[in-house]
Formats: sequence, C-alpha cells, structure tokens
Amino acid sequence: MELDLAGRKALVTGASKGIGRAVARALAAEGCDLVLVARTAADLDEARNEIRAFRNVAVTTVPLDLSVGDAARGLARDFPDIDILVNNAGAIPGGNLEEIDEPRWRAAWDLKVFGYINLCRAYVALMRGRRRGVVVNIIGAAGERMDAAYIAGSTGNAALMAFTRALGGAAPEWGLRVVGINPGPVATDRLVTLLKKRAQDRLGDAARWQELTKSMPFGRPGTPEEIAAMAVFLASDRSGYTSGTIITIDGGIANRGAAM
Repeated sequence: MELDLAGRKALVTGASKGIGRAVARALAAEGCDLVLVARTAADLDEARNEIRAFRNVAVTTVPLDLSVGDAARGLARDFPDIDILVNNAGAIPGGNLEEIDEPRWRAAWDLKVFGYINLCRAYVALMRGRRRGVVVNIIGAAGERMDAAYIAGSTGNAALMAFTRALGGAAPEWGLRVVGINPGPVATDRLVTLLKKRAQDRLGDAARWQELTKSMPFGRPGTPEEIAAMAVFLASDRSGYTSGTIITIDGGIANRGAAM
C-alpha cells in the first residue's frame, strides 16, 4: 500500500534500538527524512548507518536525555519543521510497590511519562500553527492489563493512554491527529530484562526467562517490525480519520482470561 509519506520529516525518540529503531527504518522505507533521538551517540550512529545503507533519506541524530526538563523545548527549537512525532523513549523498571521506591519511580516517569507530555506540548504548538501534523505515542499494554509486579509501568502507561485520548480528541480542531499504540510483549532487550526479573521472582532463576515466552500468543513475543508497520500506517493519510485512538498489538493477551 502506498502511504504517500515521501518527503515528510519525522522525529523518533528511543530510536537507537528496539521498536524505535524499527519505526525509524519503516519511515525511511516510505521516504521520510528523520531526526533520531536517544541517549547513546554510538547506538544512534549505528542506526543511522543502517538506514542510509538501504534508503537515501536525510538522517540526523541527536544524543539527548529526554528526562531533562528543557530537552523537549530544545528539540522543538532546533527542529521545528517536524510532520510526524513518534514518542517511544522510556524504560520503566519492573517491580512491585515495595521494590520501586520514589526516586526510581520519578526517574522513570521523567523520561517516559513527562518526556512524552513535554514533547507533545512543544510540538503540538508548532503543528497547530501549521494545521498539519501527527503524533504517535508508543505506550504499552500494561496500561490496560494492570500488573502489580510492574506497578510503575502500568500506572505510567495508563496515564499516557488517558493523555493520548484527551489530546487526540481535541487535535482535529487544530488540523492534527494524536494516536497511540499499546504493544504487548515485543522481542527487545527491554523485554528480556523484564522477563529475567519475572523469572527470578516466579522461578527463582533469571536464566529461565525464555520459559515465560511459551505461554505467549503463537508461542512468541511480537516483533518490533510488527509495531512499526502500524505506527507508519497511523502516521499516514491512509489513517487520516483516526485520532484519540489507541491500537493494542498484543496477540490477544488483553482479551483472554488467565494471566500470561
């Protein structure tokens, strides 16, 4: 399907690995110029080189900690002409209420929850002035299927779901769209970290984490490319009447009775 995205400019956060990197590749494949943001310069350089090897698009990398309060405003000042904003940066740790103390909780939310909110605040204002633009928030299915063993993540994702729906409901008045994706388990380094923690808690051995994937739909986690394909479609005019909507991609986990 032709998505007519060639020539548009997209900013992707958390773009050096996992879902963010897959989204960046998929946008590049459609002809988008890119601004890639993550904390580690070397990983960003690797992602940029990979993209340039298969597609002749402009790729700018910005090593940046988005948990720092002024980071979003700085990006908007340096790259004001963004058509598509993909919020993806964030790694909220697994753990229950006793395990995640206030400093860890606040640090995780500063990056993911407030990072998304701050970037939306900065870029929606610019997009609104042009009456053109799309925001895609990559959130997480734990926001709809609550997990006390991932309490900071479940709570943060639920907040971002409400934020996305509220902002997305108003966005068409400004000529904009705001949408979200809730990935379930996806084969990334982040998932391995969470499954190792869960294997230690449940099985007494973090090295047995792969046993926990057997109960997943189709006997596997999703792939970053499966999430990226949806993100690119939602960002395109083919999905031009979609705003305030969150798409869950979890193999049906949210709709089955027993916990995974």
